Amino acid sequence: MNKDLTVGKPETVLWQFCLPLFGSIIFQQLYNIADSLVAGKYIGENALAAVGNSYEITLIFIAFAFGCNIGCSVVVSRLFGAKKYIEMKTSVYTTMICSAVLCALLMLFGFLSCQFLLHLIHTPAEIMQDSRLYLMIYICGLPFLFFYNVSTGIFSALGDSKTPFYFLALSSTANILVDILFVRTFHMGVSGVAWATFLCQGVSCTLALIAVLRRLFKIPTDSRVPLFSSQAFRQIAMIAVPSILQQSFISVGNIMIQGVINDCGVGVTAGYAAAIKLNNLVITSFTTLGNGMSNYTAQNMGAGLPARVKAGFRAGVKMIWLLCIPIVILYLTTANILVRFFINNPSDLALSSGVQFLYIVTPFYFIISLKLIADGILRGAGLMKPFMIGTFTDLILRVAFAKILAGVTGYTGIWCAWPIGWTIAMVLSILFYHNGPWKQKNH
Repeated sequence: MNKDLTVGKPETVLWQFCLPLFGSIIFQQLYNIADSLVAGKYIGENALAAVGNSYEITLIFIAFAFGCNIGCSVVVSRLFGAKKYIEMKTSVYTTMICSAVLCALLMLFGFLSCQFLLHLIHTPAEIMQDSRLYLMIYICGLPFLFFYNVSTGIFSALGDSKTPFYFLALSSTANILVDILFVRTFHMGVSGVAWATFLCQGVSCTLALIAVLRRLFKIPTDSRVPLFSSQAFRQIAMIAVPSILQQSFISVGNIMIQGVINDCGVGVTAGYAAAIKLNNLVITSFTTLGNGMSNYTAQNMGAGLPARVKAGFRAGVKMIWLLCIPIVILYLTTANILVRFFINNPSDLALSSGVQFLYIVTPFYFIISLKLIADGILRGAGLMKPFMIGTFTDLILRVAFAKILAGVTGYTGIWCAWPIGWTIAMVLSILFYHNGPWKQKNH
């Protein structure tokens, strides 16, 4: 069901819209968590390290898919809020065409550079073969990744966050079962983990794409809808390209940090692989709530209601901090159990490094969540320059401090780079938000 985010109490509207988004990303992350869980439990510590190692490279491809998602979503939200349905549909079709071309290019790049990228992050020899195998299969599934992201972006733009949740709940649950089937019953090793993800993502993508196209056909238009528009392409690119650059540079930064971690040995790499899955589950969930704020902001700016944005910010912060509290308590009190959940009979080094990461990073979820809410509003309003400044500040500081502190305190110093980058970048993002176009529209 389509929902107009420009009417109703902002706090109520955001809770109803964002909670299904939060649930959706939890299930989306279950794909990667299931891969690591099954690899660590039923194959071994090296398999977990291989999957975690490859994951940092997959984030590059996810960055492009996310850019297509948010570019389409913000533009379609704005047009939906303004009730310009012909332009809205054209923007959707334009995104799909461009996404298909971009996906094909990335697949070619991935197949040609897979080995090089793994060497670039200092992949240990004992996990090189499994890392490459996992990554190659993942690249085969890029079309599913792209079109699922575009589809969910459209649903969000139309104010519907529940339909993608239903698809993901079904497919991610199936992914866990297929993971176990392929690894334990068919003894397919790391390839079984990768093929299970490929299969289940394919199903969720197909269902989402069919559903979103049917939804669009039901929105009435009084004339023929063009399939491509250069103007729509430019509008989408203005949002998508900075978002892609943001996520890509974050991925490159993560790869650089992964290289520093790999130099600490397979034990630290395995511990980090488990801990970063848990961390990414939270950060990606917060990012998705930030995306919800982008949709909310874009619809209200498109409808000429900037005053609702400030109320939305307050409601968004309240919502995300209420979600932070149980997560922080859970991670701080059960870090040892959670890391063990990923690794069967972990080495002392793998366990201690993973637990320490969670102890250092988890308290700062309140800081990064505040930044991501502000970033979502900036992006929804089309303020991409300040949005990128805040993001790149976080990235540059995290990479720099990871390299510097690693030489001083070992892997403990690497973990400390996260809070430093998050805190400084959060201050910048909040300052940029307070100087937005809604500054004088407080009535």
